[in-house]
Amino acid sequence: MADTKHHILAIGGHAGDMDLTAGAVIAKYTQAGHKATFLHLTPGEKGHPRLSPDEYAKQKIEEANKFADIVGADVRFLAYKDAELPVNDEVKYEVADVIREVKPDIIITHWKGSIHKDHENTHWIVQDAHFYAGLPTIERALPAHYARQLFYADNWEDPYDFNPEIFVDIPEDAYETWVKAMNAYAYARGETYGFPFIEYYKALTIVRGAPAGFKRAQAFAVPRGALSKRVQFFS
Repeated sequence: MADTKHHILAIGGHAGDMDLTAGAVIAKYTQAGHKATFLHLTPGEKGHPRLSPDEYAKQKIEEANKFADIVGADVRFLAYKDAELPVNDEVKYEVADVIREVKPDIIITHWKGSIHKDHENTHWIVQDAHFYAGLPTIERALPAHYARQLFYADNWEDPYDFNPEIFVDIPEDAYETWVKAMNAYAYARGETYGFPFIEYYKALTIVRGAPAGFKRAQAFAVPRGALSKRVQFFS
């Protein structure tokens, strides 16, 4: 691996979205000395059958910080509410400002074909924020920064027309770190509505890895016109 260090910015609609879908890749690259930041646009606080949104927001924020600490990443939140994430220039510029601040080489976010409103909204927010952040003629507090690559994570809630084209090999150490980190989230452990998130995403690494000749991999789609197939983010 080259001496140059890189930065991944993973932007999700809720705490946990990018953690589960891209967390193994992030663990791989932080263990190699690169940087990563999670940006959660909402905590995802309305998804608990017994806790109030305020109670669950506090829990989700704590869980997100624990996950990030385990995989060696930073974490940030914007102040939007679950199921109420708007698509407007205010939130787009907020995300663009974070991009300009942390200067990622790679951005990972949601694919547009989702059953979840916040996921689809996040997709469109990031599309424009990526553009706004990289345009020098848009004057903000910080200078422009263009993230050279944009990827869409493999989320079971974002399946429509999702075409995985990049398969990133997951080493054993990164895999075990990611599994440990996923257990920080109560919802991932099946303690909210019972969906077996951890087992699902563990199994998905085998499904995505096998066609690429890997024991385990996480898969990503790319914007139309981007390179069609790669097996690692950084050379």
